Amino acid sequence: MGGCIGDKRGLAMFASWSIFELLAAFALAALMVLLTGMRITRLVDTLADRTGIGEAIAGAVLLGAATSLSGTIVSITVALDGFASMAYSNSIGGIAAQTAFLAIADLIYRKANLEHAAADLANIFQAITLMVLLTLPLLAHTLPEISVFAIHPISLAIPVLYVGSLFVTRTMSQTPMWRPVKTRDTRKDTPEDESEGTLFKSTSRIFLDFVILMLVMGISGWVIAKTAGAITTRLAISETLVGALATAVTTSLPELVTTIAAVRRRALQLAVGGIIGGNTFDTLFLTAADVSYRDGSLYHAAGVGDQFWNLIALLMTAILLGGLILRQPTGPARMGGESLALLAVYAGAITLQVAPGLF
Repeated sequence: MGGCIGDKRGLAMFASWSIFELLAAFALAALMVLLTGMRITRLVDTLADRTGIGEAIAGAVLLGAATSLSGTIVSITVALDGFASMAYSNSIGGIAAQTAFLAIADLIYRKANLEHAAADLANIFQAITLMVLLTLPLLAHTLPEISVFAIHPISLAIPVLYVGSLFVTRTMSQTPMWRPVKTRDTRKDTPEDESEGTLFKSTSRIFLDFVILMLVMGISGWVIAKTAGAITTRLAISETLVGALATAVTTSLPELVTTIAAVRRRALQLAVGGIIGGNTFDTLFLTAADVSYRDGSLYHAAGVGDQFWNLIALLMTAILLGGLILRQPTGPARMGGESLALLAVYAGAITLQVAPGLF
């Protein structure tokens, strides 16, 4: 599995902490991430309605960036501390986990297959963009270890493609060249009645609340990164295992909460767009981590287990994209077939990851 090096940088302040104290701090920070994510969903939906940018775009940009902030901080912090494998697997493992969360949301939405009801061109294009961005780390791994100021050129290409995709997505939303067929189960993106908590607040005040919550998530992400690094070193366990199944899942909890909350509010484009947009944003973790990792190219420091999660995330995104295009009205347990496939792939990946001696 991923590397586990005993001496890592930046962990001196936790040297005197017991394992119980480290785990307690990790759990508390995870709880803060969860509670903050629950509040952010309502604010993003309100901002989407007030600004007129649409739920899919709001999910891809505002909700995706906000709920991914703690994960970004984790990748940067552990990379600075020398945990290359954890930084890589935290980013990619989060993408796989969040895609699985969308299948859970499909199970909760009982009216129809979520991917059918939330038909939106912006989400389809963002899924295609995500697949492109997920191939770049794999490409970097096959290329020579070239770096400029210890930064691989692929890390510079990722944010350029990401920003470009947002402009294209916005253009497509304004002047689409095709539209999904409307059915009785299709949920249209329409403004919702605001709750009492935001009804009498100005848009600027709502945005300020949004920024404050993001700061809380960022601080929580730093605590998660530091405690996870200390636990990994202290117990001599795999960085990949901790990154893909501990920090990634923990910092992805807001996506689970916000997706379920959005589904219950029937903001379906926001739910799907939040996951896909958050996943696309999560590829920027790799750029941030590569910049922060000072011992060379992050992509070449990553292990086989990290690349495994890269391929799993790519496979799951392809399955989701197929579901968005096929738009199966319903399936077993009123879920789409793609949702069942996503859960099966993710469960299988976890089983393989924890299998002793496999990586």
